Amino acid sequence: MQPTMNNTALVTGASGGIGAELARIHASHGGDLVLVARNADKLEQLKVELEGAHGISVLTLVQDLSVAGAAEQVFQATQERCIEIDLLINNAGVGGHGRFHQRPLASEQAMIELNVASLVTLTHLYLGPMTARGRGKILNVASTAAFIPGPLQAVYYA
Repeated sequence: MQPTMNNTALVTGASGGIGAELARIHASHGGDLVLVARNADKLEQLKVELEGAHGISVLTLVQDLSVAGAAEQVFQATQERCIEIDLLINNAGVGGHGRFHQRPLASEQAMIELNVASLVTLTHLYLGPMTARGRGKILNVASTAAFIPGPLQAVYYA
């Protein structure tokens, strides 16, 4: 049985980099976490670190958000456990480099699924319950590349 979670943040792309640091910050303020990423080992290491250092509860969900339907599975997993998400941090993202017409179409589509579709889906799914409760926050982490043109990264910059 999952322990009761309080002041819970869901962080995508939590296995490293900005996502892991945002999880550490939230945990340092006593907040519980749902960590989402593809790398089970890194998620488990972060869970052990944060629970040990801060006495919080951490649920890890190994999920590849570049796959269609994965965002819905994350939402369903938290719903099944009756976990209220107070802070959604959409951090997962990936880039790609090369001439657009020479990059595999599947890679470009997976990038769109991760960087755009999963963010929109998670935001939509969690915003409803937040609005109904009258509280909640959403942070969409983005690259400055969204504001400028860039060579050899057509889909990422878009």
